[in-house]
Amino acid sequence: HVQLVESGGGLVQAGGSLRLSCVASGRTFSNVAMGWFRQAPAKEREFLSTISRAGVFTTYADSVKGRFTISRDNAKNTGFLQMNSLKPEDTAVYYCAASRKPGTNMMSSDYEYWGQGTQVTVSS
Repeated sequence: HVQLVESGGGLVQAGGSLRLSCVASGRTFSNVAMGWFRQAPAKEREFLSTISRAGVFTTYADSVKGRFTISRDNAKNTGFLQMNSLKPEDTAVYYCAASRKPGTNMMSSDYEYWGQGTQVTVSS
């Protein structure tokens, strides 16, 4: 089992940056792929990015490509999502998730473990 705790959300003006962190405990962090999702009010959960177990392979949704960067530090059991050039439409609750499945995991159903979420609000 993996427990995930996100932090780093908050209120930021459009064009600003935030760095989300996701600390994992339990199962060895390096044995799971990590992903980031978000969910805005009245919208479905949206895939943002995923990173492989060793941090070699990354995938991004078109909506965040070039603005967001996913990374991980397995020695510290922590994953990150650096978010730059934020827009009001990025406002949502952001979730990190962990998956034991091999391959590129872009579906919510690919992930067994989820954090509680952190709110990101971007003002115009």
